[in-house]
Amino acid sequence: MMTKLLLVEASPRGEHSISRNLAKTFVAQWRAAHPDAEVIERDLAKMNLPYMNLPWMGASLTPAEKHTPEMKDVLRVSNELVAELLAAGHIAISTPVYNYNIPASLKSYVDHIVRKGLTLGMTGEGLVHGKKCTVLMASGGVYTEGSPIRVRDIATMYLRLILKVIGIEDVTFVSAGGTKVVDLGERSRTEFLQTFEPAVASAVQS
Repeated sequence: MMTKLLLVEASPRGEHSISRNLAKTFVAQWRAAHPDAEVIERDLAKMNLPYMNLPWMGASLTPAEKHTPEMKDVLRVSNELVAELLAAGHIAISTPVYNYNIPASLKSYVDHIVRKGLTLGMTGEGLVHGKKCTVLMASGGVYTEGSPIRVRDIATMYLRLILKVIGIEDVTFVSAGGTKVVDLGERSRTEFLQTFEPAVASAVQS
């Protein structure tokens, strides 16, 4: 069976984004390792993904056989995102860190894919098994082991938790902390990214 890679990108910074450049390197190396595989890209910065509201919640908690046409329409995007996730063998999430956590667009994506009966069992057990996930994360601060601000690493803790909740436990993080040196012009983007190439290569091979 052909392996599919689903790439979910959250940064609005386009080619200037560190997390997107990490993802670009990851996808290139992943394609080289899986030349016949398919890569599906989901760019949250271009989606204007809606947040949860009362109609969505009502529809998501109603059994599919009882869905009205309106409910089906409300859940259309969510169903599409869930189907993409379930069809992929490897999920790559590319995201910056804003105020110690993930961007609102990625949080909305999470809300759309954590679905009772689809990715989450009715008693809370995860239903998504046999998949790998690589998180390519860029942050101004450095939150890795030994950092004095490690307790502020909410983004990593949250993503690891929510992925485990739906059943994905094989998760690798490539954490590119200290991006402010690029924003301040102290190091070039290319030079900064090069320091994380071994970690990206290791994530592809894991």
